Amino acid sequence: MSQTPPKITDVTALRRNRARALNGTSPAMFLQHEAAIEVQERLSEVNRTFTDVAVVSGFPEIWAEYFPEATHVPDDEVLNLPVEQIDLVIHGLCLHWANDPVGQVIQSRRALRPDGLFMGVMFGGQTLFELRATLAEAEIALTGGLSPRVLPMGEIRDLGALIGRAGLNLPVADLSPRNVSYRDAIHLMRDLRAMGEGNALTQRHRKTPPRQLFVETAERYAATFGDADGRIPATFELVFLTGWAPDESQPKPLRPGSAKTRLADALGALEMPTGEKIPPKDV
Repeated sequence: MSQTPPKITDVTALRRNRARALNGTSPAMFLQHEAAIEVQERLSEVNRTFTDVAVVSGFPEIWAEYFPEATHVPDDEVLNLPVEQIDLVIHGLCLHWANDPVGQVIQSRRALRPDGLFMGVMFGGQTLFELRATLAEAEIALTGGLSPRVLPMGEIRDLGALIGRAGLNLPVADLSPRNVSYRDAIHLMRDLRAMGEGNALTQRHRKTPPRQLFVETAERYAATFGDADGRIPATFELVFLTGWAPDESQPKPLRPGSAKTRLADALGALEMPTGEKIPPKDV
């Protein structure tokens, strides 16, 4: 008998963290703004006019600044989207918290009309790798063990596979890293709470961590990654995912063996029978 896999995200805690987050005008929310701006820029390069747009996000008031005519829906496990009524679905910097990210993309695809576009942005695997490493080192040194404190994030190869698994065509996944400088690790962690990205893991410890853990983390962070001015870097990796709802008008790959021109001719290369060695070239 199969068992339901445990949920990574405590949805109640996530909503509480977002409710406590500072408002959209705070500098701490810069990543939400930057993600929305980059989505706008990428859409400007698409030769298409989208008239029915839906945005899935955890901070609709921010995304509404950039897509005021769109329908804004929360990133609930069941998305409030109509079936085949949308030209464009934007999943705005919240897919990394989804307990079922494939299901989120599938629901988005079902909302799209044929040849409609899905564009998602989420945090990728190298996000906060400096904090994860030093926080783990500090906790092991102080307690001899580890507890879940930073959300695990997927690598681009795995995230790109979400598009194909959800049934979207012409999938593309690419990175847009952000390198941010902070005074110290304490200010970085305060910023994460202020942007609603605090610990909402289901298996997190419910007790308040000892202050010494964060002091130790800050010292290790500065020693390992700090610059000459005493500041620390923090890496945020934005992964952009795009795919199109299937439609007969879309280009399709050629059948194997249907090419009319040999690759060797196109490249101007010497074609040798299998097993023969290419003769050395005179220099």
